[in-house]
Parts: sequence; structure tokens; C-alpha cells
Amino acid sequence: MNLLLDTHVFLWLNDTPEKLSPAALAACQDENNTLFLSLASAWEIQIKQQLGKLELSESLQTLISTQQQQNGLQLLPIELAHIEALSQLPTVHRDPFDRLLIAQSIQQHMQIVSADQVFTGYPVNLIW
Repeated sequence: MNLLLDTHVFLWLNDTPEKLSPAALAACQDENNTLFLSLASAWEIQIKQQLGKLELSESLQTLISTQQQQNGLQLLPIELAHIEALSQLPTVHRDPFDRLLIAQSIQQHMQIVSADQVFTGYPVNLIW
């Protein structure tokens, strides 16, 4: 199964996996699943770090590299189809990064791993 990690799930998986729910942690550790990180999440992390809203234990590049080695993490590029899919989403949530993750999840037929319950307002398969 292909799993798209919400930004906070990616960060917690690296530094504080105990913050993940048992179901989320099990799904992330299941070797039958492929973990994906959207470039939208990498962008969000970089912006928050530059604004002083987020401190990382290591560089973003190192965090991604570690997860690629440990868990086979794949990077999910942002495609025009993902951006176009935003117009089909209800305006349940206004966060542009989350909306893009939702659109990517739908377009790529991925389950999304997130503690953000607002995602339940969208036609996505949420793991938490």
C-alpha cells in the first residue's frame, strides 16, 4: 500500500515516533507499505524553519536521506494534475499545504497518514 505522510508524521517518524498512534506507526513500519513524502511537505518544513516556527534536529536533507535509507521513503513531486485537482476539493480546510496533500492522495490513490482529523471531510483514506 502507498502511504502519503503528512508533514508532522514525517517529522515525528524521524524524531519522536511515540507521538504516532499505534495504527500510524504500524502502517509506517510495515515493510509491505511504501512511504511517500510530498515535495509540498519539504517546502512547508523549509518555510517554517526559515520563519523560526520549526527547529529541526538535523538538516531537512539529512532527515529525508535518513528516512530514505531506513524506510525506503520516496519523494512525491508536485504535478499539474495535483494542482488542477484542488479545484474539485470542498473548502473544508484552508491550509494550502494540507489541501495539496489531499489532492495528491486522491490523484495518486494513496492513503494519507495524519493526526489532522479535518482530513475526514475529504474523500481520502486516513490512517491514524
